[in-house]
Amino acid sequence: MSTMTNVHTQQIEVTASGARKFGMRDKIGYLFGDFGNDFFFILVSSFLMVYYTDIFHISAATVGILFLVARIWDAVADVTWGRFIDTRKASKHGKFKPWILRMSFPLVVSGILMFVHIPGMSNGFYLAYAFITYILWGTLYSTVNIPYGSMASFITSDPVERTSLSTFRTMGGLFASLIINVVGPLILFVNNKANSNHFMLGAVLFGILSISCYLACYKLSTERVSTPASQENSANLKVTLKALVKNKPLLSILAISLIFMMLNMLTGAVNVYLFKDYFGSASSLSIVGLVQVVIILIAIPMAKPLVAKFGKKEVAAAGMLLAGIVNLILAFLPGLTAMQFIGISSVATFGFAFFNLVVWAFVTDVIDYHELLTGMREDGTVYSVYSFARKLGQAIAGGIGGFAIAAVGYNSLLPKQTQEALDGIYRLVTLVPGIVFLLIFVMLVFIYPLNKQRTLKLATDLAEKRSNL
Repeated sequence: MSTMTNVHTQQIEVTASGARKFGMRDKIGYLFGDFGNDFFFILVSSFLMVYYTDIFHISAATVGILFLVARIWDAVADVTWGRFIDTRKASKHGKFKPWILRMSFPLVVSGILMFVHIPGMSNGFYLAYAFITYILWGTLYSTVNIPYGSMASFITSDPVERTSLSTFRTMGGLFASLIINVVGPLILFVNNKANSNHFMLGAVLFGILSISCYLACYKLSTERVSTPASQENSANLKVTLKALVKNKPLLSILAISLIFMMLNMLTGAVNVYLFKDYFGSASSLSIVGLVQVVIILIAIPMAKPLVAKFGKKEVAAAGMLLAGIVNLILAFLPGLTAMQFIGISSVATFGFAFFNLVVWAFVTDVIDYHELLTGMREDGTVYSVYSFARKLGQAIAGGIGGFAIAAVGYNSLLPKQTQEALDGIYRLVTLVPGIVFLLIFVMLVFIYPLNKQRTLKLATDLAEKRSNL
């Protein structure tokens, strides 16, 4: 491992000989980056649809179209921004983190604007306002998230240290999830109903916390490495695109991530209706959020030794198999109480938690494979292509979520939903995830090529190629 790191350091130069040594300060700083990202990302994923349907009174199908259009646009913005950053020279503060500082303020402001409700306006006004503010927020999110995700490889060139950054990033998202999913429902809902004033209050509070986290990320993180002068502005788009098409690990993980994000966004949106309408307890969402965070925190220390023994692909596949089986069992257990449902579904959460914990390590592997193919380290471009797939999944899921809620008969104007609609909502969060988790299991086992042995060979081949430069 040390030989590989030394070779990598020859390929990528240190920006400042006097830079302090990598340590806990960088890990905490990187944690704060995803902490800041997810205050609004999780708020939007979990509660924006119910805000639009129950406060703006936009039909669920129309909200689905909005999510579809906006996320497709966001996906294009990701790749455009990633390519833009890869062609820029680093400033004295680094290549990526200055963009986090510059763009975080307008990003947070746009997030708050999404939850502004002006009473007495026409339906057309609310629809137009939703389209403009949501698309604006998504575009600005790309300008912060892409440099943040790409920055890890410039904080340190050591593969082990990068793995620790990935773990701390996951923890940052967990802390945001804990606050949004546990505290959020208590703020946003009044008497089991979405309240516009409380949504605005929540947006402002989360906005203040978000900008504080971005500032902490900027202050605590240090970019130590940079692209050699010989590589600056030499990126060839044609060569890059050819390499991306030949990158089988990238293509397969893109497909898997797209499907996973579709499911994640779908269940995140429908879960609100499940607990609000099916179980009649929106406040139970707080318990769900707490349980999910605790389970993932339990899984975190288990992930590294399991991956070391069996491999990333193998651990992720086993987790997906467990999650699929549990969700299929839930689908055929109607009549459960909210607490019984939460208890059983927590086993599925434990299963797919391992995919979430190792997914950033998958991305590191496919970036390394891209370097093996091209000899170029294009972290921003490759990461943005990966983000493109996730955004596309979110786009499709947003559309499916709205149409699915409408298709099962949900009507925000009814004081109580029909039994047919309630049963449909239950199937959306049990049967559909069960099938999709099993599909991802099959794709990991039979399509994704980098098992433990091949990943080790990739590291050896890349180290050898770097040593010959």
